Amino acid sequence: MNSNSEKYAFLIKKKAKKFGFQNCGISAAEFLEEDAKPLENWLQSGYHGEMSYMENHFDKRLNPTLLVDGAKSVISLSYNYFPQKEIQTIDRFKISKYAYGQDYHEVIKEIMKEMIAELKEEIGDFECRVFTDSAPILERSWARKSGIGWVGKNANLITKQNGSFYFLAEIICDLELMTDHATTDHCGTCRKCIDSCPTDAIINDKIIDGSKCISYATIELKNDIPEHFKGKMDDWIFGCDICQDVCPWNRFSKPHQEERFKPKNYLKDFEKKEWKELTQELFSEIFRKSPVKRTKFAGLKRNIEFLNP
Repeated sequence: MNSNSEKYAFLIKKKAKKFGFQNCGISAAEFLEEDAKPLENWLQSGYHGEMSYMENHFDKRLNPTLLVDGAKSVISLSYNYFPQKEIQTIDRFKISKYAYGQDYHEVIKEIMKEMIAELKEEIGDFECRVFTDSAPILERSWARKSGIGWVGKNANLITKQNGSFYFLAEIICDLELMTDHATTDHCGTCRKCIDSCPTDAIINDKIIDGSKCISYATIELKNDIPEHFKGKMDDWIFGCDICQDVCPWNRFSKPHQEERFKPKNYLKDFEKKEWKELTQELFSEIFRKSPVKRTKFAGLKRNIEFLNP
């Protein structure tokens, strides 16, 4: 370690807090040896369904130096999206909390770029790239390694202080930084997430059959929703929060302070009737900056019609 590694690590964590990140942890940018076999097994089992992109860039997912030349550190960050108030769900279609507001990819990358600009003013120039669910990178593995939290039975990253309703992001850089240590697992014998999943998508501890997941069916799947989802969707038309909602650690979730993640009025007011009458024009207008645009109008319409033929 060089003489600045501790000083820079402290500065980065201080800046992360200033820019609104909930947690910040640092790992050495090394090959993720212990994740290679589980990832290979998961893909071979076909648990990625039609997400063929998961088969691409296998080496890059495990080796950060293939994403940033000369990378020495991976800075993991978490950003809260737990809402002040949940949208009314009785007799309404449901969308995942992370999609209440503006697209998190854009919001968080913007915040990270501002943070890096400030860091470079104080540290000097350094090579880096920022990621938030936007490249072949095993975000939860890096967050776990850096001590932000542990991977729960529902495969989400969980922290004692904040539960799991947060986005993960990374800065891979060529700065040599003092690293953190992984934390311990605190799921114990709890099975609430496994027992509550209506489609049995949680195969066993930390292993998800993505092709059975409601989030996969409503967002990733481009073809017709398979019949085995019939009667099990629980009115979800974009994503699903069931395994997080039942997690005991999420009783510690605190409301976020990010204006851009607050739900727009149309989402709060939309009843099933409005959703069913949604047009392409209205979809383009109201979901222009929303994560919901990912499913496209045809996909959202398909989801609504599957629930209400």
